[in-house]
Amino acid sequence: MTYARVKPHRLERAASASLRHTGRHTVDDDADDGTTPRRDVVIDCGWGRLIFAHTFDDLDRLVGTLRQEAPGTRDIAFYLQDPHVALAQAPQELFLDPSHTFRLWLTDYRPSRRRPKGYTVRRLRTREDAEGVQRIYARRRMVPVSASFLVATRNSRLLTHFIACDESTGEVIGAVTAVDHAHAFADPENGSSLWCLAVDPQASFPGVGETLVRTVAEHMQARGRAFVDLSVLHDNETAIALYEKLNFRRIPAFALKTKNPINERLFMGPEPGEQLNPYATIIVNEARRRGIGVDILDAEAGYFCLTWGGRSVVCRESLSELTSAIAMSRCDDKAVTRRVLERASLKVPAQAVAGEPEENARFLETHGRIVVKPARGEQGRGITVDIRDAETMERAIAAARQHCDTVLLEQFCEGQDLRIIVIDKKVVAAAVRRPAEVTGDGTHSVRELIEAQTRRRAAATGGESRIPMDAETERCLAAAGKGYDDILPAGEVLAVRKTANLHTGGTIHDVTDALHPELVEVATVAARALDIPVVGFDLLVEAPERPGHVFIEANERPGLANHEPQPTAERFVDLLFPQTRGIL
Repeated sequence: MTYARVKPHRLERAASASLRHTGRHTVDDDADDGTTPRRDVVIDCGWGRLIFAHTFDDLDRLVGTLRQEAPGTRDIAFYLQDPHVALAQAPQELFLDPSHTFRLWLTDYRPSRRRPKGYTVRRLRTREDAEGVQRIYARRRMVPVSASFLVATRNSRLLTHFIACDESTGEVIGAVTAVDHAHAFADPENGSSLWCLAVDPQASFPGVGETLVRTVAEHMQARGRAFVDLSVLHDNETAIALYEKLNFRRIPAFALKTKNPINERLFMGPEPGEQLNPYATIIVNEARRRGIGVDILDAEAGYFCLTWGGRSVVCRESLSELTSAIAMSRCDDKAVTRRVLERASLKVPAQAVAGEPEENARFLETHGRIVVKPARGEQGRGITVDIRDAETMERAIAAARQHCDTVLLEQFCEGQDLRIIVIDKKVVAAAVRRPAEVTGDGTHSVRELIEAQTRRRAAATGGESRIPMDAETERCLAAAGKGYDDILPAGEVLAVRKTANLHTGGTIHDVTDALHPELVEVATVAARALDIPVVGFDLLVEAPERPGHVFIEANERPGLANHEPQPTAERFVDLLFPQTRGIL
C-alpha cells in the first residue's frame, strides 16, 4: 500500500477525535504499538469521522464507509489519491471539499520568542474546559462535540486537545486538536495533523490562533513527527495568511464529503446575486431547512419573502409583516418607547429633549452623568455615554443631530448592558454586551491593536462588527490617558468604547440560562406593552442572575445571529409558520 504525502483541519467547523479506530481494524489507543500499518482506518470524532482515505485500497469500500455517515454528523475522507474516481462512484451523494491543504515540515519550524500575554495554553483537563470549547464552537457555528467526548479523550495518545484560557477569568478563548498519525495508522511518513482551530471571536488578546498552532507544532516536534498538515477553506484569506506566515506550504491533497445539511453551503454555493448579511442569513437558512420557499427581494438591505402552503410573509431580517406599523414606530422613537414602558410600571431612566444650552446644563447638573442619543437610530450611531461636563455634552448633541433632529438627554445608570430577545411574548435569549476593548502586547500601538481587533471582529461577524476610529473612540482613549500612537504594555486591557453595541466592536456573552425570573417577567411585560411579536430589549442590570433593572430602549429588528447557540431563528420561523415546527 502506498501512502500519499498529504493533509487535515478546518477552521470553520468542529472536530475532535476518539480513542478508537474502526473499519477493518479496531485498535484501542493504549494498546497501539505504532509500528504495524493498518488499513481502512476511521477515527470517531464526535462531530463525525476522520476517514484516512489513503489507508483504503478499495474505493468501493471507501465510498461505502462514507455512506455510513450518521445523521447530524460530518464525515471527512482525506488524503484521497483519486478523488475524481471516488466522486464518480456516487456523484449525487458526495462532493469534493473546496479546501486547500497546507503542510508544515517540522525540521523547518522555529519557535517564537514571544510568550502569550494575558492568556495561557494548556491541555484540556475538565468538563468545564470542554464546555468552554463547546461555547467557542457554537460562536463559530461549528459542528458541536459533546463535552463528555472531549473529556473522555483528554488523555489520548492519538489526539491532543489544547485550549487557550484567559488568565484573569479562566474562560476558554481558543481550542485546537492535534491528531498523531503514528498512533492512528502507524504512518510510514511519521506525520500528524491539526484540526478544529477555533478562537473566540470576542477574544481581545492578539495572536491566540498563532499560539495554538505553534503549540501543536512544538508538541508534535517533541514527539519526533515529521510534519503537521491542515486544511482550510480556499477563501479563508485570514487563516491562510497565518499559516503561510508560519511557513506552512500548499500540498496537493484532497478531501471528500457527503452532501448533507451541514455541508450544504460548500457544495451548493450561494444563490445567484444573494449576499445576505448574517442577520438575514440565519433566518433564511432555517426556513430552507424546513422546506419553506425563500425569495430574496433585496439582499443588500436584508429583505426576503418566505412562502409555505400558499402563505407568504415578507421580512427584513427579524422584522416581519407581523410587526405592526404602530409597534414599529413605538420602538423607533426612544422617547415614545420610554413613555410606553413607564406607563407599564417598568423602570426607566430620567429623560429630556435637548434644548437650549442652559436647559441642557440644568439636566446635567441634576444627574451628574448623562447619555446623549438621537431619538431615532440604531446600531449605536450618534450615542455618547457617561458625559460629565457641559462642553462634551454640547459636542455630543451636535454629533447626535447628524443622525436625528431630535436629541435626547438621559440619566446615566450604572450596570451591565443586557440584551433580551423576546419572540411571541416569550424570552428566547439573553446576553450581556460589553464595550470593545483591546489588550496590549508591549509591541503594537493602540491604533494597531484596534485595527487588528477590528479585523478579527469583522471576520467573525460577516463585517458587521468594527471598532470605529472616531471622536468617541478618541474621547474614551483620552479619558484613560491614552492616544492612538501609545504602545500598550503587555497584558494591559484598555476599553476603547463606552457603548456595548456589536456594530461598534462590542462583544456579546450568552446568559440565557442564568437570567433571573424577574428579568424574564419584565421583558415579557414590556413586549406586551409595546404589542410587538419580536423585540430586543436593552436593559442595565446589576447582574443577569439578580433582580433589578432599568430599561434603556427596544429594538424592533434585533440581530438574531448574535445569540447563537440559542434557537432564535428557530423560534422566529415558528412564529411565522407554526405548522412547520419540528420539521427536520
